Amino acid sequence: MAIVNDYSSLTTTPKLATATAAKSTSLGQADFLKLMTTQMTHQDPSSPMTNGDFITQMAQFGTVSGIQSLQSSFASFASSITDSQALEATSLVGRRVSAPGTQGLLAVGGTITGDVNLSASSPDVKVQVIDATGSVVQTVDLGAQATGSVPFSWDGTNSKGVMASPGVYKIAATATIAGNNTVLATDINSQVDSVSVGAGGTGIKVNLAGGLGSVNVNQIKQIL
Repeated sequence: MAIVNDYSSLTTTPKLATATAAKSTSLGQADFLKLMTTQMTHQDPSSPMTNGDFITQMAQFGTVSGIQSLQSSFASFASSITDSQALEATSLVGRRVSAPGTQGLLAVGGTITGDVNLSASSPDVKVQVIDATGSVVQTVDLGAQATGSVPFSWDGTNSKGVMASPGVYKIAATATIAGNNTVLATDINSQVDSVSVGAGGTGIKVNLAGGLGSVNVNQIKQIL
C-alpha cells in the first residue's frame, strides 16, 4: 500500500527580516553632492543655478565640515591638556601650598601660617584666630604695615599662653585703613592631601588636608 505524506497540517514560521542598520542623521559629502545633483535636475529652467551659486554652496559645505573637524581636534587637544595638568597637579600631594582661604589646620605642636592681603597701608593690622564655637582664641597683632602681602604666624597658644587643641580654626584679618576698620582677604598655608578632576575633565582641584576643602590649581599662589 502506498504511503502518502500529508504536510498540509504543518506550518512554518516566516524568517524575520534582518534589522536594517540605523540610518545616519549626519549629512556627509556624498549626501550633499546627491542633494546638489537633485537640485540642479529640478531647478527652474527660467532661473538656473549659476556657477557662483554652486561654488558658494560647496564653500559653505566645506566650511561646516572644516568647523566640525576643528571642534573634534580641539576637544582631543583639550583632553590631552587636562590630562597633563592633572598629572602635574599630583606632584603637589604632600606639599604645602599658599591659597586663598579663611581656615587653617593646627596640628599637634604645629602652627598656622599665611599672608594678609593689605590693599593700602595701615597703622594697625590684626589677625584673629577663632575656634569652632566662635570664640576668639588669640589675636596676632601685626602693627603698622605697608600695602601688599603681609605674612602672619600663630604658634598655637591661646590668650592665656596655653596650647590650643589641634583642629581647624577660622582666620579673620582686619586693618584700620583711612580711619575705617576693614576686613582683609587672607591666604592660608595648607598641605595638599589629594587631587581631583571635575566633571568633563575640567576644573582640576587640590584637596587640602584636615577637611579644609579644595581649591582650583590656578588659585595656588605659592608652593612652599
